[in-house]
Amino acid sequence: MWNTLSRMLHTGLLTEPLPAPQPSTPTLETLQDDVLGVLGRALCIRHVDAGSCNGCELEIQALTNPYYNLEGAGIKFVASPRHADLLLVTGPVSVNMEEALKRTYDAMPDPKLVIAIGDCGACGGMFGTSYASRGGVANVIPVNTVVTGCPPTPTAILSGILQTIRSTSVEP
Repeated sequence: MWNTLSRMLHTGLLTEPLPAPQPSTPTLETLQDDVLGVLGRALCIRHVDAGSCNGCELEIQALTNPYYNLEGAGIKFVASPRHADLLLVTGPVSVNMEEALKRTYDAMPDPKLVIAIGDCGACGGMFGTSYASRGGVANVIPVNTVVTGCPPTPTAILSGILQTIRSTSVEP
């Protein structure tokens, strides 16, 4: 045990330093303040996985942790599309999910805001359009905003949400 402890003390930290923030990326506090400023109330989001690899879902789930504090910014996920202000769709739309996605979209109240998350949601990604896939979300339902990346960062997703609610006049 002493050998292991002495090796640890001798070696030091082996982790990489945090990446420097890009100047074009807004800070998390700014995004949260903007969401509350634009809406003035909670934003309810319904998420639909239309056939993704779950990479985007992991990043969306990260938004609910204490670091990003989505609930503190006034944003929450809901189970019913009838309660949703915004629809987040991940993955290429598989043939089996096409009807479910259309029904979810139709069940949402107006104004219907849709964000396609990830490269697969944008254009079908590496799956494209085939016998099993309809491709990007815009091939099935209208899309307001696309957040690209494979997978996109939680900050990029939050920026996409903010961009969508800013571009649409959502009344509290």
